[in-house]
Amino acid sequence: MTKYKLEIEYVGTNYSGWQIQEKSPSIQQAIEEAIFKFCGEKTFVYSCGRTDAGVHAIRMPAHVEFSHEYDPRKILMATNFHLSNAGHTISILNVERVDDNFHARFSCKKRHYVYKIINRPTRPVIMNERVWWIYQPLDAKLMHSVAQHLIGKHDFSTFRAAECQAKSPIKTLDEITVKQNGENIDIYVSAPSFLHHQVRNIVGTLSLVGKHKWTEEDFISAFNACDRRRGGPTALASGLYFDYAEY
Repeated sequence: MTKYKLEIEYVGTNYSGWQIQEKSPSIQQAIEEAIFKFCGEKTFVYSCGRTDAGVHAIRMPAHVEFSHEYDPRKILMATNFHLSNAGHTISILNVERVDDNFHARFSCKKRHYVYKIINRPTRPVIMNERVWWIYQPLDAKLMHSVAQHLIGKHDFSTFRAAECQAKSPIKTLDEITVKQNGENIDIYVSAPSFLHHQVRNIVGTLSLVGKHKWTEEDFISAFNACDRRRGGPTALASGLYFDYAEY
């Protein structure tokens, strides 16, 4: 068996997420089907993370094993050809041979996400379903300042989805940065791993701070309560992007 690392870009709007589902299209299924069409091998593509329905990726790492050795460029071009022909909003950006010890998920040391908000009175058209549109003015500087309370090792139950399957709500957040460029507000979040909906729940709660509906003290109190019911809304999936990973 030969193992290859893939780097994948996709718009997740029309997919049920990364993982294969019985009755709805997924990113994983689309890539595995495209690989089968070019080489006839049934493969399993392991990703760095399992993005939810509607979530996008800028450079998602994954790996796949073949029973034969192929030129990485052939895998790249042939897989993209079949993905494009099937009308998928998925592109393989790079393919490289890796050693047997590499695992896209378990070898990853840090994951980086970015959440994109358009903050203006009028709804977006070009970026529709690729951002979260918030028409009320947001105080991005205050959002950034308050978000720094999340840095470090904490119980993130307030931002954990009820269906999360993680064994513990304890996670370490390495960085969270809120940057504004005109009407665009990008929230960068980095950690070794995340709980289900953690980023979206953090962003939704920070939006209350940005609208001045919550004070800094309100945010800290909700965070320390370790209770999802005390947190803010879950931000839309459309604004979330898997950015990149570190190995």
